[in-house]
Amino acid sequence: MSPRNPGTTLDLERISKVRVNTQAVLKRAQFIQRQKIPKKQWQAAWLLKAATLIDLTTLAGDDTASNVHRLCLKAIQPVRYDLLKKLDMHDKGVTTAAVCVYPSRVTDAVGALKAADSSLPVASVATGFPAGQTPLETRLQEVRIAVSDGATEIDIVINRMLAITGQWEAMYDEIRQFREACGPAHMKTILAVGELGSFTNVYRASMVAMMAGSDFIKTSTGKEAVNATYPVAIVMVRAIRDYFMSTGHKVGFKPAGGIRTAEESLVWLTLIKEELGDDWLCPGLFRLGASSLLADIERQIYHQVTGQYAAYHELPMA
Repeated sequence: MSPRNPGTTLDLERISKVRVNTQAVLKRAQFIQRQKIPKKQWQAAWLLKAATLIDLTTLAGDDTASNVHRLCLKAIQPVRYDLLKKLDMHDKGVTTAAVCVYPSRVTDAVGALKAADSSLPVASVATGFPAGQTPLETRLQEVRIAVSDGATEIDIVINRMLAITGQWEAMYDEIRQFREACGPAHMKTILAVGELGSFTNVYRASMVAMMAGSDFIKTSTGKEAVNATYPVAIVMVRAIRDYFMSTGHKVGFKPAGGIRTAEESLVWLTLIKEELGDDWLCPGLFRLGASSLLADIERQIYHQVTGQYAAYHELPMA
């Protein structure tokens, strides 16, 4: 993880002056999607890179200790050992970036990783995920409990009502309180971009979240009707770049929700490389929030190595 973002004072004048050019954003997103993706051995390398950037996630109502345990084992060995050996990557410590679960499953994940002698981070969603509509004190307590149970990363959700109605000071104050409740844990702030109404609002919410001390800004909970899209990502990473230019502090980016194919993961890596540069292509500054993406990445790597596509039952699922 990158050093924690100390945050800055809220600059309401700067926030209020922001206007995002929608057509320019859409044009840039189309350009990124038209970029050629790597082929052959280069593609295998990029796919392995993508695997190491995944927050392997389970956020289901029927989560149990056993499926969290299985998820943790998959995170430790995301790609079959024999495939890694063929690529000469079997001894390079290839794992996903983290495991992400509900607060009530943090102890299961921490225990499973400890039993496997793994130092992989455990991330927990919190603050009334996904809607963020519970009382503030309840949301704060949820963060504190997840941290005390061993989560070293907390994915908080903003109160969308504050962003939609332009109550930036109140939103800033809430996120500052979440920052304090996180203690030593890194904080990723979920904007739920599909519910913010405009690119200008997305930029403003991104900037307020960073000013309040977010270490990452994240597109979505994965539960909204619209989740991670390339145009919205352009807006968020431009905010990250602007924040870096004015403060010297690098904030991470995490698209989440609906990212399912290996090809999509390569577009996301291309977007980050083009917009923020190679420095951001590491787990400390870029994550992919996904539950099913890894399966397709592993299938594509299997194809690279063997020339054939694996049946799903040939690859261990999370």
